[in-house]
Amino acid sequence: MAEKDQIDINQYLTFKLDGEVFGLAIGKVREVLDFTSVTRVPQTPAYMRGVINLRGSVVPVIDLHQKFGLAQTEKTVNTCIIIVEIALDGETTILGALADSVQEVLDIEPEQIEPAPKIGTKLKTEFIQGMGKHSEGFIILLDIDKVFSSDELSLVQSAEPQAETVS
Repeated sequence: MAEKDQIDINQYLTFKLDGEVFGLAIGKVREVLDFTSVTRVPQTPAYMRGVINLRGSVVPVIDLHQKFGLAQTEKTVNTCIIIVEIALDGETTILGALADSVQEVLDIEPEQIEPAPKIGTKLKTEFIQGMGKHSEGFIILLDIDKVFSSDELSLVQSAEPQAETVS
């Protein structure tokens, strides 16, 4: 394989939410943790499950099920927290995203990625980077920087100092 071809391959961490397979660019993923206890923070949106202590840092945990309008994530033996970096106004914010299970890291070449579907004007799909073709199905590739609006992220960031006082 030529060096140029290797540069064009994109790696994605795939995970499941409610039976569907999603993917995140591997460059946005810091690590994957087993589900642990989450400290609830008062007066935060329902999709913000709370915060965890990650090596001394307070990290907000977001329930992607609820963010996407599904029922709350149920804790199972496979439930995990994907620690991601989100860019907001030139700053990096660290978040935990709850997933039903992590699958694998896949190489998906740019020619295997279709644009996000356009489904009218009421449904927001700007957070979908594209639809990756794999085997017989599709992987919904998320642009994690666009899943949350800047208003939502500022809510999450403002919850971080409060959470330190909650035990």
